[in-house]
This record gives sequence, structure tokens and C-alpha cells, in this order.
Amino acid sequence: MTLRNDTSSPLIRLSDYRPPAWRVTTIELAFDLGIDSTEVTSRLQLQRDPAQRLPLRLDGEGLELLSITLDGQPLAEGAWRYADNVLEVDGVRDDSVLETRVRVLPAANTALEGLYLSGSREAGFLLTQCEAEGFRHITFFPDRPDVLASYTVTLRADRERFPVLLAGGNPDGSGELEGGRHWARFVDPHPKPGYLFALVAGRLQKIEHDYITGSGRKVALVIWAEPDAIGQCGYAMDALERSMRWDEQTYGREYDLDVFHVVATHDFNMGAMENKGLNIFNAKYLLADPDSSTDDEYRAVEAVVAHEYFHNWSGNRVTCRDWFQLSLKEGLTVFREQQFSADMNSASLKRIEDVALLRRAQFPEDAGPLAHPVRPAQYAEINNFYTATVYEKGSELVRMVAGRLGREGFRRGMDLYFSRNDGHAATLEDFLGALGEANGINLMPYLAWYAQAGTPRLSARGQYNAAQRSYTLTLSQYTAATPNQPGKQALPIPVKLALFDRDGHMLPLHLVGDDAEASGATERVVVLDAAEQTFVFQQVPSAPVPSLLRGFSAPVILECDYSPDELALLLRHDVDGFNRWEAGQQLAARAFDNLRDGNATQALDAWCGALAALFGETGIDDALLADLLTPPGEIELAERERMVDPSHVHALRLKLQEHLALRIGREALQQRYEALAAHTNRELDAVSQARRRLKRRVLDLIAAIDPWGAHVLATLQYDNAPSMTDRLAALSVLVRGNAPQAPAALLHFRERYADNPLAMDKWFSVQTQLPGDVVLERVQLLAQDAAFTLKNPNRVNALFGAWARGNPDGFHRVDGSGYRLLGQCLQQLDAINPQIAARLATAFNGWQRLEPTRHAAALAVIDWLVAQPNLSRNLGEIVRSMRHG
Repeated sequence: MTLRNDTSSPLIRLSDYRPPAWRVTTIELAFDLGIDSTEVTSRLQLQRDPAQRLPLRLDGEGLELLSITLDGQPLAEGAWRYADNVLEVDGVRDDSVLETRVRVLPAANTALEGLYLSGSREAGFLLTQCEAEGFRHITFFPDRPDVLASYTVTLRADRERFPVLLAGGNPDGSGELEGGRHWARFVDPHPKPGYLFALVAGRLQKIEHDYITGSGRKVALVIWAEPDAIGQCGYAMDALERSMRWDEQTYGREYDLDVFHVVATHDFNMGAMENKGLNIFNAKYLLADPDSSTDDEYRAVEAVVAHEYFHNWSGNRVTCRDWFQLSLKEGLTVFREQQFSADMNSASLKRIEDVALLRRAQFPEDAGPLAHPVRPAQYAEINNFYTATVYEKGSELVRMVAGRLGREGFRRGMDLYFSRNDGHAATLEDFLGALGEANGINLMPYLAWYAQAGTPRLSARGQYNAAQRSYTLTLSQYTAATPNQPGKQALPIPVKLALFDRDGHMLPLHLVGDDAEASGATERVVVLDAAEQTFVFQQVPSAPVPSLLRGFSAPVILECDYSPDELALLLRHDVDGFNRWEAGQQLAARAFDNLRDGNATQALDAWCGALAALFGETGIDDALLADLLTPPGEIELAERERMVDPSHVHALRLKLQEHLALRIGREALQQRYEALAAHTNRELDAVSQARRRLKRRVLDLIAAIDPWGAHVLATLQYDNAPSMTDRLAALSVLVRGNAPQAPAALLHFRERYADNPLAMDKWFSVQTQLPGDVVLERVQLLAQDAAFTLKNPNRVNALFGAWARGNPDGFHRVDGSGYRLLGQCLQQLDAINPQIAARLATAFNGWQRLEPTRHAAALAVIDWLVAQPNLSRNLGEIVRSMRHG
């Protein structure tokens, strides 16, 4: 069956929160597993809240109720009611035991929520996904995160078909049953909410390793995958061990069970799930080998493995009181994951990567009809709030607080937060309260960041007084109105800054009002907590160039009265790798304006000149240089337009790169490419990855001025590539350039990777990047390909997601045919998997700012979707918000 939601469901409001009237102290679950039909027996030990006299109400969706007993006695039909996805039971007392037996249909569950079949009937396996509200699709339960229970789970199944039986917690016995069946039991000693329940059953293979914690405990680490994929799990195991050791050393957090299971599946709506003791991963974020995985994918595997492990404390041991607090676990854990990745790799490059993602995914979200606070005030469908705002912006808010407290202060606060809330469901107030109390600081003003949607604009103006040798920096903030929030308040914005002289040297900072200990440092943080504030620096020998928001100290849009030459100076000399890149991004954006307006070239000349000089220097890191040579993407550049014509933005960005390539010079580009190609290998060390990163960028620049020459180089690179990174980079150049060599390369790729689902996703995605109108026909053809299916989320995102989100020029056709194709896809997909349909629909975000013809065409398709009957609650909320937000 397809688990669908009623589009008329009422709004859930934060202001209406009440503690649960009934809690569950223990739950015993028994599963008789089958692909077409599974029976689930549940035994709940119930506890009443003495302050509330409400009947027992349990959530349950798509369940066939087979039997129900209370305190050992079968209940008469009039003593219970099951309607509107709620089971209400009369006569329940404190400490009563309720037992139910239900039937669910895994193979028919295409929504991939609850218990479902991954893969084919013959070779696939059963698994669960319960966050956010999937547990109610398995059994009757008060399915909310503040109901924490101790779980005992018994699994029974046919041994031949399901030789591996797994659930969360510690193993507690196994054995044989009659008729070729067997059983296994698991006990989790740590109370947890239903969304953290998990089971897996099927034919899987494993790799395992014993890990010794800092206190000397032995933990069995086991990664499971299907036979054809288990050989790609070694890197994930290494990443898991490194993340466990890092969490012990950085946060003092040890793992707390005897075994830690991780399972890979190709059919999963999310990236991964942190179920206690049994993490389930989308195979995209667990499997890796040099032949089929890029450098970026290796880093993603490392990051996601760490993220899910870190949830063991920031999410599992301390969970969230309600789903409005979702960022309490997700934003915090993204921040911890980013810290880990920075320590494992380059901190500057990691910061660039994270901010680029924020601007590409979250800033447009904040500026469009789907804007919402990190802690929303209300929702209709919680699955629609697993967004860049909750995750990425939520992480930035934690980073602001951590920056305010310093490393030692933040660790002190986290220790208090974990110890005080261990085993409980917490709120953002609990989090900020613990951090502030541990450091003697009131952090509650930062709650305003969580309640207010939109991206603040930070304006900076500097004035130098030569006579007084002083520099006055005036900072102000403004946040535009967003849906349901017309008025905005001033937020506390920490601004990390430095001052440079005109030779590129950092100056000592003597801020008026500083104590002697702080005075004289070359870098410091000031906090803007009003609409406007002025900061005066003394003993400044000459007019300085400010380096503001260093390390991106707050998630804001910086507007500063820099001249192009000042930005070029920071691009050349700033020692903060992120701010060096940021200066280049700002300068490139102004160069874009030069090309658009056609009335000046000062910024364009400064940007090209600074980068050409850096290109010829030795000593600069190859990976950083690659990022410096990359201008903002089309999505970021479109934000500079009052009315957006995506094709025009695309053409101007190409022109921008052409100017840069010409300034560097074809010969210099060729020489650097050959030098990098001479070191081609498949190693994963930082130097090798950096060389591949720069080689890919240099090849793109060659293609901007010499397409034929670039296609020759790309063909040779594809044919001789020792790794997927080089192979996919070359294929991308051929496809985006519509090169005559592209069809043969695509055919070779298809034949080589026909049996590798993750590599085939790349085959679909790379073709969606064809420029211009021609890509629509390609997408239509690929949607008819035998390897395409709407039932697999990865494949849907690889085709329709990569096209609609990653190719603005090709998606936003002026005739509206791109919008109509996506609309038809969403209608079909909504009947199969509403969660994925709703996420894909966000590709329409920003339609209001399109030029009039595209604006009207997009609106017509959105209105058509709104009018569709039987729309799921997931997709319905998104398209209605898109239309009326």
C-alpha cells in the first residue's frame, strides 16, 4: 500500500504543546516477518500523567488491528475506537498493560516509511524508517519524541529468506523455531522515542571490527550490505572508528552499547538514520571505492558516518522534546560533524564548502515563499521541515554560540548540557541555558535567531580619521519581511574582524573600551545587537581595509563599501582562507554586475588580475586555488537580479569565466593542466585530492576559451582515468560542451557501471547538465530509460532533482515546458512517495522573482498542482505555501 496523508490535517502549533497524558515505560515488540504480510505484537506498560485525566490515545496509520487486550483481558469492541489514525481505549489505569496485534504490508509500502521492502521480492530485505512519524505505521504508540521507553524486540522469520535479523540495542539471545524459522531478541537499556526504533531482516553480508573505547570497553562494529556492495564498506568502517575516537577526545562522549550495527540500502528517503545501535544508511553515503566514488563522495561518506554516530549523544541520549526542536539535534549534530570534517581535512576548505552550500540551498529558502524559522511556530507535515534552514542554518547558529564561548567554554557548556539532559527530551532553551550557565553568560537573546526567518543583511561602513589615527566602523542590520513575519527584530550578530594595511599586513586592534588584555590582537569579535552600532579603533597608522565576518562568523549577507582594489587586496593577502575566498566571491559578483550593466570593468579587471597573479604563484594550496578560481554559481548570482532571467545569468557566468581564462592565458592553463595530469593517481591523501580538484577547474577554464582543445584533453582524461573523480570530471566537460566525443563516453560509462546503482545515478545526473533548451528532451528520454524508476529516491534525485535544481538555464525554459514536465513528475511521484515529491517540489522556490513570462508559466503549473485531487499532505503543504507564502 502507499501510505498517504490527509491534506486537510490541522496545523500543529508550538504554542499548543502539552506534556503527554500517557507515557510508556517499557515496550515489548514481537515481529513475525514476511514480505507481503508482517504481524506485529506490542505490549505497552503505561503510565498516566496525574495532572491530566485524558483517555489513552495511540497513533496508528495503515494498521490492520487483529486483537487487543488490556491487563490480560480481551477488550470488547465498544471499549476501543480506531478512527482517523488514532486508537482510543477506555478503562486504562496507571501501570496498565495494553497488548495489540496488527498486520502491516511491507512490499506494498512504496512511501518507504514504517516497515518496507528494499530491493526486489527475490533478493531484497526488510527494514524500517521511523523518523519522524513512521513508528505509527508499525504499531500503536504515542508517537511523539517526548515519550521515551525501554525496548525489547523479538524478531521471527524464515531462516533461508531472512538469515540476518537485527534490531536496536544489545543482542539478547537467538535460536531455532519449527518449520525452518528462527528468532533473535534485542534489548536496549536506554529509553528512547519511537522514531529511533529500527529493524533489518534479509540476506546481508558484513564486515566487522572490535573497537576499544577510551575507558577500555570493547564494542563490536558491524557494517552490513548486500553481497555485491559489501566490498565498498571499508572506508565507512575507518570513518566510523575515527569519528568515535574524535568524539571521545573532543566532547568526552563514549559509545554506550556492546554492538554498533550499520546497514546500507539503496531505497531510502533520507541520507541516513541514527537509530540507537542500528544506523541505516542510504547506500550513497556509505559505499565508496576509487573506481566508482569521487573525492567529494568520500568526504560525504566520512561526514555522514560521523554525523549519524554523533547523534548517539546529540539526538539519542538527549533527544528533542517535540519536532519544533528538530534543529536541537540536527543543527547541533551538523555543527559537530563539520568540526570533525575540518579536523580530518582542511579547515578553510571545509568552511568554504559549508558556506557555499548554505548560500546555494538555504539563503534562497530564506528569501522565498518557503521561508521558515529554524524553530518554526507551526507545521502541517513535519517531514517538510527537514530543510536547509533547520540543518545548515541551525548549525550556523550553534557555531555563533560556540564562537562566543570559545573552544573550552563550549566544551564546558556541552558537558553540562549532556549530563543535565541525559535520558530526557530537551528544548533549545535547555541547550542555551546549559551553555550559558556553564560560562556565566546569558545566551537567551540568541533564541531570537531560532524564532525569526529570513537572512539578515549586515551593512558596514568605514571612515578613517588621519588626524586622530582612528578608524570608525559602523555596522547595521536589516531583515526583510518573510511569510507570516512582517516585522523583524535586531539580532545579536557576532562579527569577527581584522584590519589590513595597504600592503596586505594585519594591524594590531585597539578598540575603544577594550581592556588591556584584549587590546593589540590582530583579530577579534564585536557583537552587533542593535539596529546600528559604531566601533572605534585607535592607533591605526593609515586608512585600513577591513576583513569582516571572518570565518563567516554569522549567517548573514554582508554589504560593505569595498572598492574592487580593496577586495583584490584581501583576495591576494588575507590569511583567513575563508575570507580570502569570500573576497574573491564578492569581487566576482561585482564583475558579473560589470558584464550585466556594461558601463564599467573595474571589478572585472581587478578579479581577473588578482587571480591571474595567484595562478602564477607557487606555494598556494591547489585545492584552495581551485575554489578561488570558481565564481559564484548561477543560483547565487541570480540573487543579485531584481527579475531573474536564468538563461541570461547562465550566459553572463560563462562570459565571466571566459574573461578569467583569457587573462590567465591558454598556454599557462595548458602547462598547469599537464603538470597536474603528470601526477594522476587514485590516492586519497590531501595532496592528490587537491591536484584533482585543481585539474578539474583548469580543464573547465580551458573549455571556456578553447572547447575543441578541452574536448581532446577530456577524452584522453576519461580514457586514462584511474579514479571516478577524473573520469566524471572529464565526462562532465564533454557533456556540457555537447562534444562529439560525448555519446561514446556516455555509452562506455553506461556499459561499465550498468550493475552499480550509485554510478548509474551519476550517469543520469551528468546528462541533466546539458545547457539550454536541448536538455528537456534528454530528461524526457532518460525518464523512459529501463534503468529509471520513480520508486527509488536516489534515481529520482539523480534525474529530476539534478535537472531542476542544478541546471537553472535548462529547467527554466521560457516556454514553461520544464515546469510542466516537473509538475507531471510530481503528480506521479506523489502517489508513490509523498516525502520525495514534496522535497522535489521545492525546485519551484523563487518563482516569484522570475521575469514575467517564466513567472506566469511557473505559476500556472503550481496552480495546476494545487488543484489536483487527493494530493498528499506532504506535497499539498509545499505547493500551497509556494503559491500563497
